[in-house]
Amino acid sequence: MNNKSWRGTVLFTIILVVMGATVGLKLYGVGAQTSAVSSAHASTSPSAAPTPTAATPTTTPSAAATAAPAPAAATKTVTGTAVDTRYGPVQVKVTFEGTKITAIDAIQYPTESGRDQEINSQAIPMLQQEALASQSAKIDTISGATYTSEGYIQSLQSAIDQR
Repeated sequence: MNNKSWRGTVLFTIILVVMGATVGLKLYGVGAQTSAVSSAHASTSPSAAPTPTAATPTTTPSAAATAAPAPAAATKTVTGTAVDTRYGPVQVKVTFEGTKITAIDAIQYPTESGRDQEINSQAIPMLQQEALASQSAKIDTISGATYTSEGYIQSLQSAIDQR
């Protein structure tokens, strides 16, 4: 093999390895992404929000009584329809605070085989994170979990529509 051909082969191999690692990291959400999902879920819980009257300790009782009924954001939980996919049903439960989506729980998804469990243990948190960030069902499907993604998106949209 001549010198130029050898360099091209090595360069091509390096590019393939780097691209494969990049796709693998995005697909499996390695490291910080899974902690971002749990911290995003924790920061949006209703108990973490400060009460409106606690920020103004010098208010008179009548002002505090007026401010107390002010929270317009009522918490509501809606269960989306179960969507049948090739590998089993997918269904989500969505918690709203006013119009904001604060939590999404996948209550039903394919887990029959070990491969289903492997795929969905990675895909469900990624779908949840994207939906919370976009505040809608307009999210990308997860490569390798297309059927689960499509079912998740449809169930999420039905929950949003029911709100």
